[in-house]
Amino acid sequence: MAFSSPIFAGLPTVAVSVKACSTKINGRATRRQESNRFLSASPISLPRSRALEVAIPLAASAAILLWPNPVHAGILSGFSGLESIPGPQLPQIDFLNKWNEENQKKYAEFDKRFKSSTVLKELLERSKLNKERNRREIEDKYCLRGAEWGVGDCSTEGMTQEERDDFVGLLKKRVGGD
Repeated sequence: MAFSSPIFAGLPTVAVSVKACSTKINGRATRRQESNRFLSASPISLPRSRALEVAIPLAASAAILLWPNPVHAGILSGFSGLESIPGPQLPQIDFLNKWNEENQKKYAEFDKRFKSSTVLKELLERSKLNKERNRREIEDKYCLRGAEWGVGDCSTEGMTQEERDDFVGLLKKRVGGD
């Protein structure tokens, strides 16, 4: 069956040709024969399929809009969810409460002792010094690069060749390069 619609005008017809073949299944030879068949379109005409293409999404949209119970999407719809319902009160065990209080006191004492220790103070001081030194090294490295390329704050534009060489040599000493 071929389409008479102008949409499909000029499209080639697809033909499938399956010739006689023999296969072996479980050691026995079988023979199959099929003839040429042309693929045909469904019996639904084009205007009717267009109506279905429009009607199905329209019906689904109407069903969703007219559904009697709203769908709760958690936080997005204002429904608080199961997390807002308080759980049952668990029994309190005196032994566990005392043990927890003792542990909290020990941990607070350990924290206080650690925060006032000389080791922590030394490490914090070293960290501050290292931070400043690393910042200075990075600035020097980028300044050297800018001087060599002639761009940025450390540009050597307008310097004589001797001033430029002295400036770049000073920056290389600071950076620790050649």
